Amino acid sequence: MLKLLTATMGAIALAVPAAAQDMSAFTTGPVLEQYGPVAPVESDMPIPEGAEFKVAFDVAAGAETGKLNRTLESAARFINMHARAGVPLEKINGAVVVHGKASEDLLGEQEYAKRRDGSENVNIALIGALTGKGVRVILCGQSAAAYGITNDLLAPGVEMALSAMTAHALLQQNGYTVNPF
Repeated sequence: MLKLLTATMGAIALAVPAAAQDMSAFTTGPVLEQYGPVAPVESDMPIPEGAEFKVAFDVAAGAETGKLNRTLESAARFINMHARAGVPLEKINGAVVVHGKASEDLLGEQEYAKRRDGSENVNIALIGALTGKGVRVILCGQSAAAYGITNDLLAPGVEMALSAMTAHALLQQNGYTVNPF
């Protein structure tokens, strides 16, 4: 009887959905008005005056067709949250290094539509917003070769590197840290 009761309680626990996230406090801006929602936080870790950020994001996971790439959006969030926290925009430097399946998220409009049954690449506008604020969006040339992507097929503003490893090494030599998120 105890085994049956334990099994029943376990099944009920699995059937009850986890608490839903409350995203009502998240808003975009002040730098990227359409991207990168963040919430206000009472932080116990103040950002020192004069702090400068040089952050590289590594992206390998591609987005679902018609969806924003999560890591590209994270770069926008990073900029918005630090600008809100009082860091001057000229002290927030970002780069996004893309490889693997995420390479296709950097395709221009026509090539993306060709490869994705006519779908629109919503990442193009986000790429433009990021590069417009000085963020470098860099594609791994080795992944590009594997996916049949040449420079002329890329969305405006995307740079091609020899490899993602090369891009990260050069960025690190210029003081960038790799963001693990």
